[in-house]
Amino acid sequence: MSRTSPRPQPPPVVSTKRPMLGQISVCNGCCCGQTHKGHPEVPVEWLKQEWKYRGLLKRVHLSISGCLGPCDVPNVIMITSAEGTQWLAQITQRRQYEMLADWAEQSKISDELLPLPKEFDTHRLAAFRDTASNGR
Repeated sequence: MSRTSPRPQPPPVVSTKRPMLGQISVCNGCCCGQTHKGHPEVPVEWLKQEWKYRGLLKRVHLSISGCLGPCDVPNVIMITSAEGTQWLAQITQRRQYEMLADWAEQSKISDELLPLPKEFDTHRLAAFRDTASNGR
């Protein structure tokens, strides 16, 4: 079976006066953060306050989301930017959320989305099937 090239995307028509460096979507849906189901807490209110306090909202946008999937791993985070999407999972400790806020603040100061701290390397999530391996 031959692979087809992705279709070229048309250029954007609408633009914003305040382009973001990136967007962080934190799952707080059916499983993630649901302590009554035995999953680790997602510190939603702390994250919102921290983003506001650090002035991050207009540069590294924070979205508290419903289910992002996959639901078999707790506390999923999706980071989206012009360079693509990165997924993290098993973000279960307050210190990890603090490191994420520190990273977002450093990215804001640098005016570019910096590489994630190496501490997140073991939390990278392969969220999609690898089509190069014929879907296996």
